[in-house]
Order: sequence, then structure tokens, then C-alpha cells
Amino acid sequence: MNGRDDLRDFLMSRRAKLTPEDVNVSSYGQRARRVPGLRRDEVARLAGVSVDYYARFERGQVPGVSDSILDAVARALRLTDVERQHLGDLVRALGPARSRSPRPKAAAIRPSVQRLLDAMDGTVAAFVCNANMDVVAHNTLGATLFSGWRTAPGQSPNQARFVFLEPAARELFAEWDNSADGIVAILRAHAGRDPHDATLAALIGELSMRSDTFRVLWARHDVGIRYSGVKHFHHPQVGDLTLDTEVIPLPADPGLTLITHCAPAGSPSDDGLRLLASTIGLRSAPVAVRAPGFGPRFPASG
Repeated sequence: MNGRDDLRDFLMSRRAKLTPEDVNVSSYGQRARRVPGLRRDEVARLAGVSVDYYARFERGQVPGVSDSILDAVARALRLTDVERQHLGDLVRALGPARSRSPRPKAAAIRPSVQRLLDAMDGTVAAFVCNANMDVVAHNTLGATLFSGWRTAPGQSPNQARFVFLEPAARELFAEWDNSADGIVAILRAHAGRDPHDATLAALIGELSMRSDTFRVLWARHDVGIRYSGVKHFHHPQVGDLTLDTEVIPLPADPGLTLITHCAPAGSPSDDGLRLLASTIGLRSAPVAVRAPGFGPRFPASG
């Protein structure tokens, strides 16, 4: 990972996604366009800066760049909030060392978080990842849902390695392409926040060498994170599962994120999760039902 190259390539990739028509600007003259998307002079006009300034900015010559300039460039390129944050991270990484203090990271999973994972076992597949997508804690159902996790001795499971390097992942994820896009977008965002993370650099190098698909997706410079959604699985033991996914940062544990997969009570996918839990000896919690009115929840009988 190289700071100036990453900034240049990110901005060029965002320019390539836009056309003059997208941003309501007219091109100068009729000369042929040598690159897809917007030219530097068009971005400069939209951002209200000189062409020379924007060219230097794109090359990483950005000492003392202000937030107002970053905002202007972000507006010109129609960046999302996540992309704007990533742009700021890339610029800060090029600044003085004193402005690049390492971000705090949780040293280990707290016992209370593990108790939370265990309390969900049986009906919710859950695990905790760090910023590099290492699985640092999980409940039993979570490990069973991702039964293709493989690790070297002394190594934690890693979601990125699983998705890109294990054939089982392409069978498990019914929409594998979406999962792959999401993993790369998360790692890209982390690389912008902490470009000097040696562990991340080693992971990116490994994936780039071993997966052509990862290498292509990494070159797109897409960033983002999906905090909720629906994932479709095809599990080798229980078949198709449609699960609600929540991605929940843990503020008390910097860098750690709780990820859960579950289904509405009584749905076929909920039945499938309970069946999966039963295959490993887990006893699922009874389905809760609500009495008429505003009364409390009671466990279903039977």
C-alpha cells in the first residue's frame, strides 16, 4: 500500500465513474476524450479550484489541504459519505507523522461480549471480527454456519481468506459476488484509515497473489460497509437459508464488529437454523409469542 498511489488511483477511479452529462458540465471543444469519465479540468471546474491545483492534489501533493477543499472535491466527484471519509483518511495518511497517530484497537474480546454471543446460540449465528476480518470470537452456531472456515496452526479464521480462497465459500454464499464486493470494500476502507497496518498489508498481498478476482476488485478502489441486509446461503447440511444480517460496531472495543445472522421466528430459514443447531447438540430457545394487548412475551408451550 502506497499513500500517494492510493490517493491518485482512488480519485481517478471516481472520475472514471462519471460523465460530463452526469454532472451537467459541457466539455471544452470537440476534442476526443482520451480517458473514460471526467477529465481533471472538469473536476477542477466543479470543485472551484485551478486545474494545476487539482492535478497536484491528485498526485498527493496536498500539504495543509483544508476540509473545505476536500468537501469541494467530494461534491464534484459525487462521493458518498463513506467515500468522503475515505478521501480524508487518504489525505491524512500523507500528512505529518504527528497527525497520523495509530487508531486504538481492542487487545482481546471481553468476557461479557463472549457471553452475549453464547446467549444468542441456537437461533442466531454470531461472531466478532476485527478490521482485518479476522474472526476473534464466535458462538457455536456461527462456526457451524461457516463450516468451511479453515485456519493454519495459531491463526484465527478470516472472512476474506474464506470468501476468496476456499471453494466452500462459493457454495455457501448464494450471491457470492455481492459478498466478495463487500469484503473488498471493507478492507479498502480500513486500508485508508490505517495504511501502516502491517498485518493488513500482508493479507492484501496474500489475497492479491492467490486470487485473480480479489486483485481485480481491489483495483476498483470501492469502499463501504453494509450495516444491515439480507444474505442468502446454501448450507451443505440444511439447504437454503435467507438470513437477516446486522453489522454492529462495538464502541467499547475499538476496531471490533459484531455480525449476526438470524431469521424471523417461524420462517423456513428459522427452522433451518434450529435444525442446524440441533445437529451439533445445541438447544434452541423456544419461540416467543405475545399475548393480546401490551402484555409481556411468553415462551410458546410444547
